[in-house]
Amino acid sequence: MSEFAGKIILVTGATSGIGRATSVALAESGAIVIAAGRRRDLGVQLEAEATGCRGSISFSTLDVSDETSIDSLFAHIETQFGRLDGALNNAGTESESLPVPDMPVADFDRLFSVNVRGTWLCMRHEMRFMRAQGSGAIVNTSSVAGVKGYPGASAYSASKHAIVGMTRAAGLEFPDRGVRVNCFCPGATRSEMSARWSERLPNGYDDLAQLIPIKRVSEPREQAEVAMFLLSDRSSYVTGAVYTCDGGSSAG
Repeated sequence: MSEFAGKIILVTGATSGIGRATSVALAESGAIVIAAGRRRDLGVQLEAEATGCRGSISFSTLDVSDETSIDSLFAHIETQFGRLDGALNNAGTESESLPVPDMPVADFDRLFSVNVRGTWLCMRHEMRFMRAQGSGAIVNTSSVAGVKGYPGASAYSASKHAIVGMTRAAGLEFPDRGVRVNCFCPGATRSEMSARWSERLPNGYDDLAQLIPIKRVSEPREQAEVAMFLLSDRSSYVTGAVYTCDGGSSAG
């Protein structure tokens, strides 16, 4: 399948988990992927992983908590490519699980700086590209915590709910100019972040799986398939939408 052949697509938070899996899947489908993240060593490995794919992956260093870093990335995209066909805003962070009275304000601010402000700043540039060219698809990564609450995760959950709200609003701004904005809400997925969560449980992922109706943790590639659907023309009539991919966790 080469439905993304020649399309310029940005993936942030690309060096691990869902971002990495989506970058590789897009390259396999012919996309020219700009994979952005903080860890250059992993970015170089990711570039090599795309060798032999129909498309390609080029890595760019990005810290979404730094507006200058974001500005530099999009200046590079403008100079190098002159357009942007799709974007997965996947960069995000977490904090220690603590009840509201015990959470440091600095942790709350850091979560919103990365998860909310970083996503919004990237969307700002992406929508400028897409509005001008009259086409484009943006996908924001929220979380199952963006549609339900978890004790000890008030700030994280609030940041992911904010992404849902931003997506719904932004998805209504330029649909008549061909710009679609959607988000998806992954449940527990094998990644560095979920590995840290699972370490708090006696039997790790096995215990975590028992909390999920489908009784297993998802693989990053399963989440990548949802992101790719929303980036593709297969979802051409979808904007401002919120897709859950959580094994049924948010259904009950």
